[in-house]
This record gives sequence, C-alpha cells and structure tokens, in this order.
Amino acid sequence: MTKGSLFLIPTTLGGNEPLEVLPLSVKQIVEKVNIFIVENEKPARRFIKKITPRKSQPDLIIFILDKFTSELESKSYLDACFEGQNVGLLSDAGVPAIADPGASIVMLAHQKNIKVIPLVGPSSILLAMMSSGLNGQNFAFNGYLPIDKSERKRAIKDLEKTSKLKNQSQVFIETPYRNDKLFIDLKFNLIPSTYLCIAVDITLTTELIKTLSINDWKMQKIDLHKRPCIFIIHKH
Repeated sequence: MTKGSLFLIPTTLGGNEPLEVLPLSVKQIVEKVNIFIVENEKPARRFIKKITPRKSQPDLIIFILDKFTSELESKSYLDACFEGQNVGLLSDAGVPAIADPGASIVMLAHQKNIKVIPLVGPSSILLAMMSSGLNGQNFAFNGYLPIDKSERKRAIKDLEKTSKLKNQSQVFIETPYRNDKLFIDLKFNLIPSTYLCIAVDITLTTELIKTLSINDWKMQKIDLHKRPCIFIIHKH
C-alpha cells in the first residue's frame, strides 16, 4: 500500500476570502483530505468550511496539537498515513510549523519516513521582512520577548546589540493585547537611530507596514491593540 503524505496547509492571516491570498492548489488539497491536525478546532473547521463549502464537516477527523498535547498522544496522529491516507497540518493563521506548535509533527513525519509536502501560502514573518526594507539577507526570528519588565528591557538591548554586531535584522512578535506596551518599551529602550518596522494586519484591508527610526516613531501615534503584528529592528 502506498503511504499517505503530510500536507502543510497554510491558512489566511485574518478574515479575508481564502482564495484572495491562497493558490487554488490549497483548496484542491483540502477537498481531498479528511484528517487534520490543528491547534484549535473551531477556527480550523471555519477555514475548511470557507475554502471548501461542500465538504462534509461530520466526516472530518480532527486531532488537537497545542501546548497541552502530550508527546505520547501526538505520536499516533500520523498512523493513518500507513493506511494510505493523507493528513493535513493546519495553523490557526498563516503557515504551519513557523511560530506554531506543528514543527513536532513535521519532525515525526521525517522520523517515520512519511513524505512532507509544504503548500504555498502567506507567512506574516516573511511578508513583513519583505516589506521592511531591512536586511532580508540576514535576519533572525526570536518569537516572543519576556513578559517581565527588566528581562524584556535586557532582551531588547541584547537584540539591538546583536543586530549591529551581525548586521542582522531581528524579528519578534507579541500577544496582540500587549502590542501597545511593547511598542512603548521599544521606543524607550532602543537607540534613537535604530530602525523599527511595524507590520500589522498583513494582507487585510487595515494593513499597515512602516519602517522608521525610533526617533521618528516617537512622533507617531498608532493603535496596535489586539491586532496581529510583526516587529523588526535593525541597528546599522
């Protein structure tokens, strides 16, 4: 029997129509797959219904992969591949396994010699980097900065130093309801000449992508509260 594959299925970055930002090939794969590994079931089902309205929701098999999922439990998620069935890995937004818990499933597929097939779709990190005007030849994604105020200050200073030392743009994210606080901390702790790119609501009608020096950002007013946002700093 031919072994099934693991498809890495991208989703939208917001409420826009899937085929506005996703190629038709994604829709075609979702139509054929009935087993999905997802972080949250509700948005996953909403996306599947939106991109393939005629697909039977009761026939779907959904496995949850989040911070509470044990390694022992997730080890069985790809068993269907050995029965010739394909499995789809979905992120809540954007591409799977990037700033997303799906990487462990991709590694499991490699360990089990299951073919991994990534599909084209929007990555907020790459789209922000493309649009920033900063160093797309050398950049690093740092995930979330510490919540503790003193640790966060140290992390911001360290990223700025690393950026200057390596000529490397530093990319990071924040929980949307803490964006405004992080923006204040960046303006307060970074050197005035350091560049900061803020990319918010990427691919949506409310999209804003802007790169300015910290000195110039101090004269700007921007509301980032509860809006998905990518931050990039670069110190020349």
